[in-house]
Amino acid sequence: MKKTHSKGIKILSGIALLSLLASGSVFAQRKSSKASSKNGNAKYVFVFIGDGMSYPQLQSAAYYSGKDAAGIVADVKKSTNPKDSPEMNALSFYQFPVAGSASTYDATSFAPDSASTATSIFTGYKTHSSSINVDITKKIKYRTIAEQVRDQKNWKVGVISTVNINHATPAATYAHQASRKSNYAIGQELVASNFDYFAGGALMDPQDKQKDKKSIYDLAKEAGYKVCFDQKSASALKGGDKALVIAQTLADSNAMSYDNDRAKNEWSLRDYVKKGIEVLDNKTGFFMMVEGGKIDWACHANDARSSIADTLALSDAVEEAVDFYKKHPKETLIIVTADHETGGLTIGYAGTDYNLFFRSLDGQKISYAKFDSDYVSNYKKNGSSFESVMKDVEKLFGLRLPGSKGSDKNGGLVLTDYELERIKTAYQKTIKNDKSRNQMEYDIYGSYEPLTITITHILNAKCGLGWTSNSHTGLPVPVFALGVGQDDFAGFYDNTDIYKKLANISKVKKD
Repeated sequence: MKKTHSKGIKILSGIALLSLLASGSVFAQRKSSKASSKNGNAKYVFVFIGDGMSYPQLQSAAYYSGKDAAGIVADVKKSTNPKDSPEMNALSFYQFPVAGSASTYDATSFAPDSASTATSIFTGYKTHSSSINVDITKKIKYRTIAEQVRDQKNWKVGVISTVNINHATPAATYAHQASRKSNYAIGQELVASNFDYFAGGALMDPQDKQKDKKSIYDLAKEAGYKVCFDQKSASALKGGDKALVIAQTLADSNAMSYDNDRAKNEWSLRDYVKKGIEVLDNKTGFFMMVEGGKIDWACHANDARSSIADTLALSDAVEEAVDFYKKHPKETLIIVTADHETGGLTIGYAGTDYNLFFRSLDGQKISYAKFDSDYVSNYKKNGSSFESVMKDVEKLFGLRLPGSKGSDKNGGLVLTDYELERIKTAYQKTIKNDKSRNQMEYDIYGSYEPLTITITHILNAKCGLGWTSNSHTGLPVPVFALGVGQDDFAGFYDNTDIYKKLANISKVKKD
């Protein structure tokens, strides 16, 4: 299946819209549209979640896929040519008629985790970080919107994620656990959910440590699921099948590949959405949750290029739902939102003043995770010299040694002596496999490979991007809506209200 990302769309209002949202401005109530929940009930509901994706992740992707100013090669401030002006490309959902914004705090912190925020989105309740669909006492279980439409409406349900399908966000559609780390128990609940279509990365801990317990994959087969581990068998799935699809190519932590690492013939997130629609489509209705989970992972590692790639992949996947909406405009609702922001990404950096140079990210050809697995592991094993490592750094990230042809300013990728020394210090810590961290080192490296994260930090800074954390932050997240009941999602509200709005539009009762 072919990956297609819409480009060349210029929407100035999108910038203004996101600026209002990011500043916490409340939208004026929009006039009721033909798609208002007052004029019909949703029959087909899509909820897309960009894990870790707030306004900076969206706008960095929109800017990257647009056109930089000419400042990389000239002083744009002196230019009188309008063609030198920057232009952004709108993501697919920027064109949705309604946008809102949601707060994300949980019962633990203003900087929540994915388990608690997904619980809020799918059940309407706050809980502690690391808990999935249970209250703060860990004793009361909350029913999810996916379970309710399955039982009350007889809808089919699909769950798709680029990470492991028993990871926190996908698990929050069907599981009820005090700890998100209860991987085998979550897998058991996946099978017991009787949802119709699961697709994404491999299950974490599919085999319980107790040898007398069956593999989750075997339990799924016994429950009537067609378990697919390759694209050929997944392609053969048809409407009415009940399926558990594991990506043929697995990358870090047995998740799907980052989109900038994805091979030409490797299925994208959009491909799994397309197949999911084919499997779920019926006259009664369906609910589909789609997670771009590795946006979060990239931001934890402060890898802007990989975050951008997976944000664009999510935008592509949304287009598949929009195509379905065009066939069923009076029965379909599409929501695009996020659980929280990750990394404290900032579009703007002291070293680049008022300029941004997104084209410099073209120098990065590989994700941080693939660089770790395919290169850094060998550096440690072979004791590779700094000189040989720097050849790979130039080839894979575009960063060149001081004195190389080009410039270290205005988005140039020639390293300064200071930047080279930073990489050398990080190389020495990595090559020794030194995992110790003093406070200063932890603030710089987190738990990541010092060499890798230093490379991405320097590249990002040259582009005008900065990070404050390797963890989550307390930023609000966007909510874009198209279709039946879209007007309900305008304004500023709490993430628990997303569930309430979905339940109202789907006409289900809280239980």
